[in-house]
Amino acid sequence: MGKITLIATAAMGIEAVVAKEVQDLGYECTVDNGKVTFEADEKAICRSNLWLRTADRVKLKIAEFKATTFDELFEKTKAIHWGEYIPENAEFPVIGKSIKSTLFSVSDCQSIVKKAVVESLRKHYRKSSGWFEENGPLFRIEVALLKDVATLTIDCSGVGLHKRGYRAGQGEAPLKETLAATLIKLTNWTADRPFIDPFCGSGTIPIEAALIGQNIAPGFNRDFASEDWDWIGKKNWNEARQEVEDLAKYDQPIDIGGFDIDHRMIKIAQENAEEAGLGGIINFKQMQVKDFTTTKENGVIIGNPPYGERLGEKKEVEMMYKQMGDAFREHETWSVYMLTSHPEFEKFYGKPATKKRKLFNGFIRTDYYQFWGKRPPRK
Repeated sequence: MGKITLIATAAMGIEAVVAKEVQDLGYECTVDNGKVTFEADEKAICRSNLWLRTADRVKLKIAEFKATTFDELFEKTKAIHWGEYIPENAEFPVIGKSIKSTLFSVSDCQSIVKKAVVESLRKHYRKSSGWFEENGPLFRIEVALLKDVATLTIDCSGVGLHKRGYRAGQGEAPLKETLAATLIKLTNWTADRPFIDPFCGSGTIPIEAALIGQNIAPGFNRDFASEDWDWIGKKNWNEARQEVEDLAKYDQPIDIGGFDIDHRMIKIAQENAEEAGLGGIINFKQMQVKDFTTTKENGVIIGNPPYGERLGEKKEVEMMYKQMGDAFREHETWSVYMLTSHPEFEKFYGKPATKKRKLFNGFIRTDYYQFWGKRPPRK
């Protein structure tokens, strides 16, 4: 197949974090709104799916062209050699989106692309008529129109990359695993420093921290759509999974804790950690944030506390922010990072953030407040 172009999709505002991960895998990339594009070989499909912690999914870019009429969309799609990618028995649904484009009907664009792909595959497989069985491996095609430019991709991931495969249970508003990993990546935490999440819920942030700390690939525990693609080959997947095994540092000691006020969430968090192969490695316990105390130094606290958006919760939440500020103030070598949509968080916490960054938690616009601790003495 030679060189291919891949797109790692990213939530708004974290493209740079995803780009850094792509570069760490050894690929040069360009950054755009919501995506990071890079050229590589087939094995990069396996490696990027297994290793990217903060990307939403990995897509194979097939073509990009201007299309202002349905005719143009049909002809240019049909001209692509789809048979090079898609086997005769493949299942190939088409999804779509259209932003600021002449062709605004997504369902029409989808059915036109589907027809054009069928025509191209008929020619390739020398089928004069009839439909394809579509009972084989999945190749989900997407037609995305932006300002009259159509981008055609095939999804390499299958289920979104945030689904790591360890979440046996969850609370009512769980943080996406990809966002949890982003929150950690935006700090200066390293595996040799203590780490606490005082609002751990079902344990997502501590589990992601443990995976990062021991360099365990986030995709080690799951399958991907592209594992069934013959042209990538089992050899590439086996080598990529072997690399995951070789680079994991299972004996790296880590000091990670998760607290929550709800004992049921602690039980769920422990089960999820177990599922992720981290049983007994993370210290989960029931505790209120105001009771936090430690004799350790230079640690990192990351939390996604309640935002107080529900009626009647606001006063309680503001009181809890104040208690949190009081409890953490005692530990000046620790750095604190909190994600909340509450606009006056700093006021109740009792001090201005060193830095804050706009992030989206699902559809909620939040700020990531960063309070940096005193620098540890030089070793």
